[in-house]
Amino acid sequence: MSPSKSPARAIAWMLAAVAFFSLMDAGMKMLSASYPTLQVTMLRGAASLPFVLVWVLATAGPRSIIPVRWGLHLLRGVLGMVMIGCFVYALRTLPLSTAYTIYFVSPLLVAALSVPLLGEHVGPRRWVAIGIGLVGVLVVLRPGVDGIISLPGLMVLVAALAYAIASVTVSLLTRTDTSQSMVVWFLLIMAVGAGLLAWPQWRPLQWQHAALIAGMGLAGALGQIALTRAFQLGQASLIAPLEYTGLVWVIGLDLLLWGVLPDRLTWLGGAIIVASGLYLLHRERVQHARRSGTVDHP
Repeated sequence: MSPSKSPARAIAWMLAAVAFFSLMDAGMKMLSASYPTLQVTMLRGAASLPFVLVWVLATAGPRSIIPVRWGLHLLRGVLGMVMIGCFVYALRTLPLSTAYTIYFVSPLLVAALSVPLLGEHVGPRRWVAIGIGLVGVLVVLRPGVDGIISLPGLMVLVAALAYAIASVTVSLLTRTDTSQSMVVWFLLIMAVGAGLLAWPQWRPLQWQHAALIAGMGLAGALGQIALTRAFQLGQASLIAPLEYTGLVWVIGLDLLLWGVLPDRLTWLGGAIIVASGLYLLHRERVQHARRSGTVDHP
């Protein structure tokens, strides 16, 4: 039986999930200075997997992770490698806050992709919101202004696109598979695939990074568990906008760990993207369009 809806508890779980994911991303950024991109991608999946398995065994049991639609699980795992790999590559040079600002275009991409992939209807007002959000991305990237548009910024856009496609597959998988199976196989396929690709350039793990790797894995697992719980207890239209609180966390982490703050154009572009996303969610609430299931984060 699904748990009773509780908006206040759903909000609390979602805020906790965003905080945990922000800490996880800070850990990935720190590790990216010492290890190749694909190795960090592998570590993100592998470090979270043991904690997630403990959660699964303690709650739903091992049978809950048996997959039904193998093809979609494999596709999500590959998209996870692209998503995390591109995001980690960008974090090597971009501040967390800038990467998050660009990445927030992903809900707009989900709405756009739901038309050709899920056959959903997107009205003219929502198309306008999507277009305005993309303008916000251009403001952050600033093409043609001092050459500031860069490969890392474009990699964040690729990561956001991979996330959007993966989110569409979640809508399909929730019809046949459990949330536990989606989380476990997403992490496992990503860890194995990225590990195999990282092997030629593998760098030995350093003992001084053991706590950081374990902390990143724990934060990722707790974030995934909290996110799943939030979507069980509350409507997506209520809790999804809270993902934007991650910007507060990463601005604080940027300042605390790296001593940087977003510039004025990043603030402006971020405001445009967030406003567009919030309006899009408002329109979905008006039309009673819900998306169910878990949402994966880089």
